[in-house]
Amino acid sequence: MYDVDNIFEWKMPEVLNYYTGGWFGFDKEGYPLWLDPFGKADIKGMLRSATKDECRKAKIQALEEAFVHICGEQSKKLNKKIDQIVVIYDMEDFGWKHLSWKPGVEAYLELVRMFEANYPETLKKIVVVNAPRLFPIAYNIVKPFMAEATVKKVAILGKNFKDTLLEFIDADQLPVSFGGTRTDPDGDIYCKSQVSQGGEVPKKFYKTIDQSELENLTLGTVKSGSSLQVECEVTLPNSAIRWSFSTVGDDLGFGVYKRTKEGKQKVADMEEVIANRRVNCHMVPEDGTIACKTTGMYIVRFDNSYSWLKNKKVYYDVEVLEPDIDYPNPSSSQTNIVSMGDGATAGENAS
Repeated sequence: MYDVDNIFEWKMPEVLNYYTGGWFGFDKEGYPLWLDPFGKADIKGMLRSATKDECRKAKIQALEEAFVHICGEQSKKLNKKIDQIVVIYDMEDFGWKHLSWKPGVEAYLELVRMFEANYPETLKKIVVVNAPRLFPIAYNIVKPFMAEATVKKVAILGKNFKDTLLEFIDADQLPVSFGGTRTDPDGDIYCKSQVSQGGEVPKKFYKTIDQSELENLTLGTVKSGSSLQVECEVTLPNSAIRWSFSTVGDDLGFGVYKRTKEGKQKVADMEEVIANRRVNCHMVPEDGTIACKTTGMYIVRFDNSYSWLKNKKVYYDVEVLEPDIDYPNPSSSQTNIVSMGDGATAGENAS
């Protein structure tokens, strides 16, 4: 399916140099490290510029490089079998922009499924560092697609992670930015020559928006002089509401509100969460996410009250994203301790 036999002959498109991550060093037992500043990834820009198949191939090419070449060389050098990898995700700068665009999230989940299906038991451990307050929601999206054995290998750390990494990785095997001593020859502490830092994808790489994305959205009609309201019941604190919508030919008003009492209620009497504004969603699809610290009934409102002559069609998707119930409350001062798979644990305040 992925033509793995010829993966090293495949030439990666230039835009995929904005893929975050790179192979860098080894842990104390000799296993390769993949360092990934995922928080700096421009997922939307990547998928506006490259196909999902190209993104999958780039990831497979990196994995095959590890298991065919790096692990092979390490096995000979250390005279023992090296057939697993350590992955470290740096979530600094990770924010709602990474969760608000549903096609990007789904594309990442496809990569997770691909890894679980084709590279079982090749993961020694995953360490997430600089985990932000919204990470419980992100983790709850990804976790169902991970095998139970994989989940047990995940350690989630906050900002004070460097001492924990040095417990199982020597300092000379990490960039200074990860708590090590290595730099690029020019003194760069991120070692960009080996670890791609991602960043915003230049729009010169963008391709035409794939209209097939609309096929998975709900089609609604916002009548002239009226509005279309979508109810979102939030039952867990620290959840989020994610939306994506697009119209054909016309702009549309958009706002988010919260009911202050049960039953029907006029918008004017609701709590305003996002003020109503007109957006050019006929030119560029609109997407976003908002945190919901408290439970209740939220209303996503598509507004056409300013237009008295024209009905408007809107393609939309609205959903509630809940945090992982096993993840510590992000506002808690408790230490986050997650199994690292080999009997060790990592303790860290995740705030």
